[in-house]
Amino acid sequence: MPDSDTPKIPEGTKGLLPRIAAPLSSAILFALVSAVSFSLALAITGFVPEDTGTRMIGALWAMISSIVVMQDTRSATISTAWLRILGSLIGAVFSAIYLLVFPFSIVGMGILIGIVVLTCGLLHLPGHLRLAGLTAGIVMVISVVNPDIPPMVNAATRFFEVIIGSSVAVAAAWVWQYLFPGE
Repeated sequence: MPDSDTPKIPEGTKGLLPRIAAPLSSAILFALVSAVSFSLALAITGFVPEDTGTRMIGALWAMISSIVVMQDTRSATISTAWLRILGSLIGAVFSAIYLLVFPFSIVGMGILIGIVVLTCGLLHLPGHLRLAGLTAGIVMVISVVNPDIPPMVNAATRFFEVIIGSSVAVAAAWVWQYLFPGE
């Protein structure tokens, strides 16, 4: 017979904690990684002569990188980080070269992204092509938002933001495996 002082758990809530533990853990991890990568990028790239709007886009770019890189396991996160970094390097280099020679145009951006994707395919880097194309696109768009940023500085800053976001994701995956070893 249960003790009258023992609280009775309602029927519908039995087993609720085990059902929400893993999703809650993932939600907390993604929230932390997003906030840290955004804040770090905003603080670290403050030396670049950008307006506040461009810096915010750059910090968002770092946060996107951290979210893209986060995977179910530490090893998968590390592997995805390398894909993200190499793909972004390719996109940043190609977009910087383009912007040194040509002004921004929508057609030019489309052609550049096609060339970047083709290059990744020819180099047998199919896992990198989406990230390379995305980086080329973001560098091109920021060149329009803030035309005072030299193309090489713009591309290097966007690449650095990818490194920040990817590094935060890898560090979080590393720490998380020790805090929650069963996940």
